[in-house]
Amino acid sequence: MSERYGEGDASYRAAGGLDGLRRLVDDFYRHMDELPAAAEVRAMHAENLELARDKLTCFLSGWLGGPRLFAEKYGSIGIPSFHAQWPIGNAQAEAWLSCMAHAVAKQDYAPEFAEYLLAQLRVPAQRIVQASSARHGATPE
Repeated sequence: MSERYGEGDASYRAAGGLDGLRRLVDDFYRHMDELPAAAEVRAMHAENLELARDKLTCFLSGWLGGPRLFAEKYGSIGIPSFHAQWPIGNAQAEAWLSCMAHAVAKQDYAPEFAEYLLAQLRVPAQRIVQASSARHGATPE
């Protein structure tokens, strides 16, 4: 690949564009429903995941260099501060990342992109843990 992930829309295209992101998010939430280790994180969501699916798809689109759909539909968001309303520690972040890793593994991504994406997702996950800890004190592990 002559382009580098993280530059322009290379990551968005590597993820399959909007259709690819929808598949990823659908698989992600399927794993969240199925994996016992994710039960606590799943409980932080509404029973109906339609809005959460759309918001995550829209966020990932802009975050990966594609259309900034989240801002267009929902306005601006500070990911760490928004998620700090819940007590999220390392265990919850790892459960979320595990669901995403399972979902990424189901996609037809180049191995280099899958590795890149999972590494990049760790950054906001850790920022969420830090913001939650600042708001709630020590968070559950």
